[in-house]
Amino acid sequence: MNTPNQLFENAVRFLNQRDFQRAHQCCVDVIQRFGDHPHAYFLLGVIHIELGQINKAIKLLEKSNALEARAVSFAYLAKCFALRGDMHKALDASAKAEPASLTRALDLDTVGVALSRVGLHEKALAYFDKALSIDSSNPQYHYNFAVSNKFVGQFDTARKHFEVAIKLAPHFYQAHFALSDLGKATANSNHIAQLLAAADSASNNIEGRLHIGHALAKEYEGLGDYDKAFFALKHAKAPQAKASEDSLASFSQLFQYLKHDITRSHSNSSDGEQSDAPIFVIGMPRSGTTLVERILSHHSEVASGGELQDFGVAVKSLTKTASPHVLDLATLQAAQQIDKKSIGQLYMERTQYLRNKGERLVDKLPFNFFYINLIRQALPNAKIVCLMRDPMDTCVGNYRQLFSINSPYYAYAYSLNTIGQMYNGFRDWVHAFQQAFPENIRLQSYEALVNDPQKEVASLLAYCNLSWEAQCIDVDKNTLPVSTASKVQVREPINTRSIGRWKHYETHTTELQKLLGYC
Repeated sequence: MNTPNQLFENAVRFLNQRDFQRAHQCCVDVIQRFGDHPHAYFLLGVIHIELGQINKAIKLLEKSNALEARAVSFAYLAKCFALRGDMHKALDASAKAEPASLTRALDLDTVGVALSRVGLHEKALAYFDKALSIDSSNPQYHYNFAVSNKFVGQFDTARKHFEVAIKLAPHFYQAHFALSDLGKATANSNHIAQLLAAADSASNNIEGRLHIGHALAKEYEGLGDYDKAFFALKHAKAPQAKASEDSLASFSQLFQYLKHDITRSHSNSSDGEQSDAPIFVIGMPRSGTTLVERILSHHSEVASGGELQDFGVAVKSLTKTASPHVLDLATLQAAQQIDKKSIGQLYMERTQYLRNKGERLVDKLPFNFFYINLIRQALPNAKIVCLMRDPMDTCVGNYRQLFSINSPYYAYAYSLNTIGQMYNGFRDWVHAFQQAFPENIRLQSYEALVNDPQKEVASLLAYCNLSWEAQCIDVDKNTLPVSTASKVQVREPINTRSIGRWKHYETHTTELQKLLGYC
């Protein structure tokens, strides 16, 4: 008869072989033969993480900790909460798994990834650093350490560890892209040869093809060869064109519903949660939302939460709709039937830990534009700042950007046509909302902001009921981490270099120009 230790060894072996069924059975055998055992519940939790069953994994890991609280269990709980977008609980769990309490590189890396996933890169670095001190041969550890260094502005350190990751794993596609994304490609110093070599092995791998294609585009842009950059992007994105069409159909449904719903949702502002703390910064990706967040978060009375999922999660949890998606038509429809004040209260509870008493909070999730009417009803005193940038610069910027591949929000971005239609839907919706509720939203021109920052920042602060502070203009001196695609650019002073950048691709975007009304 097997002992518990023998069963655990078998379970770990099967888990490493990704034979989840036999690993699961070993853990169940321990519980059936020897009663509740913390290690059995812990391994069951890890198995369910691997299977993508996060809520079940949380229950199992919490059961393990109830029997015997261990730092390693809290490490994996932090990962689960981060995957679920629950930043507060992820932070709480990680606090019970301090670097000093963990001895395995994998466990340290797990907590680091959880912290970086919720934007806490400075905290994550301590875990990644210790993981590398234990095992410097793992390319993933170097990559994770480099990513967090990139977000906190330590670009030289990031570059060094991306290069190590590639040396250890030449076909590490994400590391190739991340290195190219740091820029500085010149005719005498670039990674084009490496990337072309890696492209062959990536041709049948959708994610690999996207990473290598975008990396090549970055390198060619650095050399001023925009034709090659465009064709690298087009080749990389081609297999995902159908996903873009499907995504656009879903978003079009949402825009249609929202514009219809706005005509019958003039609820009284006294019905909502009355806090004036939140400032929502929204807009299409690549439209300047990060710049505005950096301006506002440099104010002495403002904290930043980054790209928070909390408003959407609050709506989803209160509507209890059956679909697996946080944002969909059924959830928006169901939200009109629930008490709006409860949405506002839950949002404030979920984000309270991000700010000190009396501070305002910037929530910079671009796609919160789908929720602006609910925000108006749930948090009537919140400020909403919507970025409006030149349509071609915005759309070409979306096409040039490698967004999160597995996020349903960005599936529209693999085709210039679907990006253009998405932009038109967004523009029509926010203009309809502004017409109905002009006091609830500020449409902020990106071009006006960068051409005359003194005037526009003063006006922006006044709209947000914030006093003038000259430091807000000095975004390059804002030391907060940047967890967005703009992480390199926003560490520079405000400038106009990005205006008209789309014209590098003018000959390749004729149909998009027609779609957006340029010709």
